Amino acid sequence: MLLTTSHRVAPGLLSWPAWQLLHTADRVLCADAGHPELPYLREAGVTVEQTAPDAHRLVEECAGGRTVVVLPSGEGDRQLTDGLARLAGSGRVRMPDLELLPGSYDLPGARLLDLVQVMDRVRRECPWTSQQTHRGLAKYLIEEAYELVEAIEDGDRDELREELGDVLLQVVFHARIAQEGTGGEGEEDGEEGDEPFSIDDVAGGLVEKLIRRHPHVFGDETAETADDVHAHWNRTKAIEKQRTSVTDGVPVGQPALALAAKLTSRVRGSQLDVPLPTGEGVGYRLLALAASAEAAGTDPEAALRAAARAYRDAIRAAEKAAPGTTTVEE
Repeated sequence: MLLTTSHRVAPGLLSWPAWQLLHTADRVLCADAGHPELPYLREAGVTVEQTAPDAHRLVEECAGGRTVVVLPSGEGDRQLTDGLARLAGSGRVRMPDLELLPGSYDLPGARLLDLVQVMDRVRRECPWTSQQTHRGLAKYLIEEAYELVEAIEDGDRDELREELGDVLLQVVFHARIAQEGTGGEGEEDGEEGDEPFSIDDVAGGLVEKLIRRHPHVFGDETAETADDVHAHWNRTKAIEKQRTSVTDGVPVGQPALALAAKLTSRVRGSQLDVPLPTGEGVGYRLLALAASAEAAGTDPEAALRAAARAYRDAIRAAEKAAPGTTTVEE
């Protein structure tokens, strides 16, 4: 019996069938003296022999209906499993029943623990990664966000999964830098000695925010429609932020059409009556178009991007139809 465990859950948290097997087995073998389960098995009165049996010896030990449990390391025991497979395929050996029993399972999100560990090591040991700062990485976050939007609009699920990972990397990267209490080596975002925080603080704050802003899920309030949910969210957010202007929290660095739509959305959702400014030039006309689109429930930024993509496709079609066209670099 090969008993596997997950290193992503606390050692000792084994299933009941696993504990039953360990207590009733004739022998329990483990080659890894540092296996995280060993202290808990000893505490539970399970005798574990530190040895690495080969396939032939293991088959012999199972003769007569005896049960031998092998506890592999986190990397597995390829030599043993390959040896057992060869014996089973030879047809010359009477094989015992070979079974695999998962003793513990990964919980949803468990691979995020691996990501945090890998990011920590890369931050410490990679010459490039160890020198990065919040400010220096900002441009990559913007690029990855746009690549994610493109994957969504393309409907490519493989690209979507990859780009979500790239955005997640940026979050974990920034959180790892923040553990050091500065903006990173060579460029500080704040004064030396700023209070550090970790990815757990980021996730914990997000969990609390989601619970606060969904009282219809985690509390006693009710929400029958999406508009009800939106009202809950905005009401709770207003209490939290204590903003003095409806424009507070609207980043002016975002694309201009998105900025215009966000500002008109804020005004429309308030009690203010602020006419659009008028003037000469394309900027004022674009502002009016963005406000009109937002009021109609259309994202002007996404609409223009879709139109631009259609234009790009037309350009490529024209290029194919006219081979030899010179590519112009601007």
